[in-house]
Amino acid sequence: MTTFECPIIAPSILAADFAALGEQLKLTDNAGWIHVDVMDGHFVPNLSFGADVTAAVDRCTDLPLDVHLMIEDPEKWVDSYIKAGADCVIFHVEATDDPVSLARHLRERGVRAGFSLRPGTPIEDFLDIVPEFDLVLVMSVEPGFGGQSFMPDQLDKVRALRELIDGQGLATLIEIDGGINASTIQSAAEAGCDAFVAGSAVYGAEDPRGAVEQLRQLATLN
Repeated sequence: MTTFECPIIAPSILAADFAALGEQLKLTDNAGWIHVDVMDGHFVPNLSFGADVTAAVDRCTDLPLDVHLMIEDPEKWVDSYIKAGADCVIFHVEATDDPVSLARHLRERGVRAGFSLRPGTPIEDFLDIVPEFDLVLVMSVEPGFGGQSFMPDQLDKVRALRELIDGQGLATLIEIDGGINASTIQSAAEAGCDAFVAGSAVYGAEDPRGAVEQLRQLATLN
């Protein structure tokens, strides 16, 4: 698996202008990853896009695609996102009965495996499976909509993950998604995050490329 230089800024295309998505991606070509939020209207009360749009994004950027599946029955759909060009597939532990088997399937297919959890789901129930994963995505808002306010209490999950990962010498990355901007990213970095999903803070800025660089600088701990 590819190793990455942290901190990683991952702009979420959910906040981009879909009518000019290719141009929007060019404006964030200095990012670490591109984050693709997939919603099915069932697991979360919103609908975004699917594998076809993911494949189109892959054709427009050389950056790794960080695909977040906020969908029911992820086992049925992960292969279509691998085929579409996903470099990492993240699914919700609330949406599957066997997260470890799904993680192993993803890794056997040559993509990184990640799991995410809703703000109300305790991380303690899943610490034992962290070694099976390349990434854990902590949601600092309720999944399903962009533009929500950051939930600072979710940083307790980050701290618990950081202690486990460092204590066991794991390479698992900690990513955070929700309300990340210039005012919140430093506290997330200090809690132990490696990667940061930012939507409106990047694509809503006058200079998206500059916004990416500002966030990276704020997340870099001296």
